[in-house]
Amino acid sequence: LDSARFRTFIAMELCVSVENTHAFVLGGHGDTMVPLPRYSTMAGIPITELMKKETIDRIVERTRNGGAEIVGLLKTGSAYYAPSAATLDMVEAVLLDKKKILPCSAYLDGEYGVKGAFAGVPVKLGAGGMEQVVEIVLNPDEQAGFMRSVDAVRQGCAKFM
Repeated sequence: LDSARFRTFIAMELCVSVENTHAFVLGGHGDTMVPLPRYSTMAGIPITELMKKETIDRIVERTRNGGAEIVGLLKTGSAYYAPSAATLDMVEAVLLDKKKILPCSAYLDGEYGVKGAFAGVPVKLGAGGMEQVVEIVLNPDEQAGFMRSVDAVRQGCAKFM
């Protein structure tokens, strides 16, 4: 959902089809998520080469607050189409053994320096389900943001334990 919003906002800014964008966010759902501009592209070109930093910062912030923005407009909720489209993408990847890399919530057992928690990360989906967590190199700011997001997820889960 969050990655779809990030891709959409990039496409809108660049006036291109969302099909030409690739982007994802790490971590939890909400304002602690970590959009990754330096791993985001339009037709293979990094958005950091296509947009000013101020524009990227605005898109990152809008992505973090996208759910609240939509709830404010709809008054009833924010997640209708994107979750169903993401579910279809995941089911096709498994049933057709696509080995497709998608952003998913996955249980981490040491990946990204996290043990024993679920977080949004890129994973390879195929006939075996989640076949691999794809680890990318994070800079210190991205890693710190990811760890804050994982901590927020853990705190949220602790409320229900």
